[in-house]
Amino acid sequence: MTLREHWLSGHGPIQHRAETVERIDALVRRLAASGRLARADDAYAMLAAADRLSCAAMNVVAHMTYARRIDLNGAPLAAGDFKPNPEGHTGGSLNMVPAFVAYLLANALSGKTRGWLMGQGHCVAAIEAVNALTGDVSPAQRGRYDRSEAGLGRLITDFYSYAIDAQGLPAVPLGSHAGPNTAGAVSEGGYLGFAGLQYVHMPLPGESLVAFLSDGAFEEQRGSDWATRWWRAEDCGQAVPVMILNGRRIEQRTQIVQEGGAHWLAEDLRHNGFDPLIVDGRDPAAIAWAILEAEEALAASLAAPDFQYPARLPYVIAETEKGYGFPGAGTNAAHNLPLGGNPHTDSAARDAFNASAARLFVPGPELDAALAALANHRAQQRPLESRHPMAHRHPEAPALPEPAWEATGSQGSAMAALDRWFVELVRANPRLRVRIGNPDELASNKMGGTLALLKHRVDHPEAGVAEDQHGAVITALNEEAVAAAALANKGGLNLIVSYEAFAVKMLGLLRQEIIFARRQKELGQTPGWLSVPLVVTSHTWENAKNEQSHQDPTIGEALLGEMSDTSRVLFPVDGNSAAAALRAVYAQRAQVACLVVSKRDGAQRFDALAAQALVEQGAAHVAGDPKTSALQFVAIGAYQLEEALKARAHLARQGLECCVSVVLEPGRLRAPRDQLESAFVLSDETVHALFPPGLPRVLLCHTRPEPMLGVLRRLDDGPARTRALGYISRGGTLDVPGMLYANRCTWAHAVDAAAAVAGWRREDVLDAPRRQAIAGKGNPADLDYPS
Repeated sequence: MTLREHWLSGHGPIQHRAETVERIDALVRRLAASGRLARADDAYAMLAAADRLSCAAMNVVAHMTYARRIDLNGAPLAAGDFKPNPEGHTGGSLNMVPAFVAYLLANALSGKTRGWLMGQGHCVAAIEAVNALTGDVSPAQRGRYDRSEAGLGRLITDFYSYAIDAQGLPAVPLGSHAGPNTAGAVSEGGYLGFAGLQYVHMPLPGESLVAFLSDGAFEEQRGSDWATRWWRAEDCGQAVPVMILNGRRIEQRTQIVQEGGAHWLAEDLRHNGFDPLIVDGRDPAAIAWAILEAEEALAASLAAPDFQYPARLPYVIAETEKGYGFPGAGTNAAHNLPLGGNPHTDSAARDAFNASAARLFVPGPELDAALAALANHRAQQRPLESRHPMAHRHPEAPALPEPAWEATGSQGSAMAALDRWFVELVRANPRLRVRIGNPDELASNKMGGTLALLKHRVDHPEAGVAEDQHGAVITALNEEAVAAAALANKGGLNLIVSYEAFAVKMLGLLRQEIIFARRQKELGQTPGWLSVPLVVTSHTWENAKNEQSHQDPTIGEALLGEMSDTSRVLFPVDGNSAAAALRAVYAQRAQVACLVVSKRDGAQRFDALAAQALVEQGAAHVAGDPKTSALQFVAIGAYQLEEALKARAHLARQGLECCVSVVLEPGRLRAPRDQLESAFVLSDETVHALFPPGLPRVLLCHTRPEPMLGVLRRLDDGPARTRALGYISRGGTLDVPGMLYANRCTWAHAVDAAAAVAGWRREDVLDAPRRQAIAGKGNPADLDYPS
């Protein structure tokens, strides 16, 4: 039997359609003619090896769901060999195996290691099974998981073991979704749809990426349709999406299948500028062919003399049925537990499992030969798949120019100051690819300089508008899609700018990045991408003219709930502190930092040295001295600082000395929740020096007061000594004083709160009309300051 005939015979459930055979034969001829293959037989040996690796890995996946052990001689398992409580996203994982093996096969055939991204992170069993068999595991898994019976047994029993260590962390290097212990993973994939938004922005020139996408997730994020708008050969590497079209979500058929299946999807993709390829998703050879064919077709189109953007990007549709190769395939049950019964207690389910495992079984010597055929990394002088470049980003440290500091007392927009500095940052770092995530209004948000320099990326620029085919500003009225452009560009320099109220739509995507990076840090890994700032402006207090939909501080509150060493939230109060804060963010790595910045003109409160010290420490005094003060106002936000200063001035006229302090980064003052956060927050000694225990205190918060009180628990001496004012979910079409009044956040409300915690008589600090206004019985205009 020739090696080609050996491959043609398939293995287990894997068979090769005539169309696939024809395509593969042509591919092998091209590879041999180009010199990338010494012999055609080498290709057919790899192709046959891929069939066997796929079957072996599918068998391991089934065991990960149901079994306690695996028999490498292929003997059937007994009732006691099965888990009492099986668990696993089995059908999708079974589908992912031939796709991931196809990726390995494409690399082996072409002599190039591509990156990979998996949108359906719950199919991690496929990746872990293949990695354990090939030996390309993460450092944490090395020595624990391998293709020995003991190593695969540990993989099987660790899967959904729910093991936990004494510190409350997972006790095994294996989870239900892709994680930092999954060799080569760059995303958890728990938030379906985001891989489809990110993949096109990931590879740098010269790199290639294969992105495995879900047909269910296709319904969730339509922004993936815009990939052709953003891809440019001049600053992007090749990116090949491979949709696993298995036709089912958890409980029913996907919308694609309901509409007409693969051919309906292909037509839809053509309308959006893609060049779709439909292949047999059950066959690793078919998918590998499609990956290589897609890359060659795109390269050929770029070389055409009449080429113009948008490029028709490849899109592989790997058509299969959910759970192919195992009982229950194509049913709703295939999503999780396809057998319909538990082999631990159900003899019929046990027989079905053993019969399927026997069909998938690959004898040890045959599997060893298959793995050797695909393990040609050293001969081809290419890295292992776990070392693909997207999994190990560490761009050069950026040059951080000195901001053009503004004079204290001057008036100006903090967003304009931030814009001026960011322009200088980009000019100082020409080798870093820039991506700006912009939902719509960069210029109106006072970042006109950035827009003029970098321009909206469009296919056909409009004359007289800040547009360019190679612009770095990714603009679409879809917050998740534009944020994905910045977060995916881990080899470059990024910025996201949004209205505060609408940034909350980015939260799932932001959290996906935060938790993956944080888990890497917990495991002692060192993610090296440059930190990504999210600047939220046109914010709750200055968006008073719009309705309450535009008045929402949720994004900062939510991000403060994450671990503050990785998820930072900062409230600059003027131009200098905004520029200093942004500069400090870019000096760090693997952080997502939300900066809440005012775009309206305001007073410059901090000089250059003070602004940098404020960012370094996270808090500072603005007026007065806590040692000689009867009360401390604590401002978190620019508008809140102005009201606090008014309240202090008013009380000073009453002969009452108060101080005003600013908290720029509340997360620096919180009670730490673990060792990593402990190293990030201020010590008790520093906190007490800034905020003396026992001193009556009024917090004026940009956010809702309750979440901020929780974060700043170390400043809170209880309701008798501490009050917090902030957004109480009231608004409408108002002006700024109206917003402050509606939410009981004016200077006068601050004075009233101060009287309550300091023990002063309200009548001594506020006159009757103001007391009536505060009580909601008078005229709000009586709170105008000064009177």
